[in-house]
Amino acid sequence: MEDFIGMLMGWTAFIVYLGVIIITIMGMWRVFEKAGQPGWASIIPIYNTYILLKLAGKPGWWLLLFFIPFVNIVLAIILMISVARSFDKDAGFAIGLIFLPFIFYPILGLGSAEYIGPDGYALIEERHDDIV
Repeated sequence: MEDFIGMLMGWTAFIVYLGVIIITIMGMWRVFEKAGQPGWASIIPIYNTYILLKLAGKPGWWLLLFFIPFVNIVLAIILMISVARSFDKDAGFAIGLIFLPFIFYPILGLGSAEYIGPDGYALIEERHDDIV
């Protein structure tokens, strides 16, 4: 009986994990498409980080820095802040992308958010023009 319960718990955890991955990929797929990138890039492990760097306006060579321990954590935080800005979202949304990507990527991708350019520069320029 204990073996059955253990197996049931294992399969349940696996199905939940698989669901979380699928939901995250769906959200990232739409985020990439909104930014004018191919959606399929969200399912290729290292390439999706390169595309995120590109749509956030960060240099492609940062991808190499993601292989350095502790540096990758700092860069991931900076990247998520830039991705949030690229969709005109605030720092609170960036924190959500960092800690709960399986919730915030679908919100970003399937919601009404629009890609405004790398790190939000298009919106900054537009707001600057309105002020001047």
